[in-house]
Amino acid sequence: EVHVVESGGGLVQAGGSLRLSCLISGFTSDDYAIGWFRQAPAKERERVAGIDVPDGNTYYEDSVKGRFTISRDGATNAVYLQMNTLKPEDTAMYYCVADIDLVNILAGAAYGSWGQGTQVTVSS
Repeated sequence: EVHVVESGGGLVQAGGSLRLSCLISGFTSDDYAIGWFRQAPAKERERVAGIDVPDGNTYYEDSVKGRFTISRDGATNAVYLQMNTLKPEDTAMYYCVADIDLVNILAGAAYGSWGQGTQVTVSS
């Protein structure tokens, strides 16, 4: 069984930075992908970024390109989302999800393994 646990959220002022962490366990190989999604109150969940573990390909939504960076530590199976130049509109619950490939992540990862989320609040 795959387990996904996020951490690193918090309250930060606009222009500040946060790094979210996602610990994944339970995969028997490195053939999977990880994505970050977010959901603000009264809004639909939206993609943020994704990374394909085997080849390192990454994806970013236009709204975070140039500000957020997704990366993976192969030694610890941790995936990070470095978030810089944060804006109030980045305020949301951030979720990490593991799925079989990046295509599934981009399609919404409906059958992926989701974490419980970590709250990010950006004050203006």
